Amino acid sequence: MKWTDIYDIAIALEETHPEADNVNLRFTDLHKWVTSLPDFKDDPNRSNEKILEAIQAAWIDERS
Repeated sequence: MKWTDIYDIAIALEETHPEADNVNLRFTDLHKWVTSLPDFKDDPNRSNEKILEAIQAAWIDERS
């Protein structure tokens, strides 16, 4: 997975962190969780606020 795989990341986050409050989360935690996913193979420094916001939105959609 790469940072651009927004929906795949959202699904993986829901599977690994189903108890997380994905509406009120810190982007530092989100970044750490994404880069810790077993299939994540991108440069951790390539993320930005826009990407993290998109991942968060996709994760919220995935859960609802």
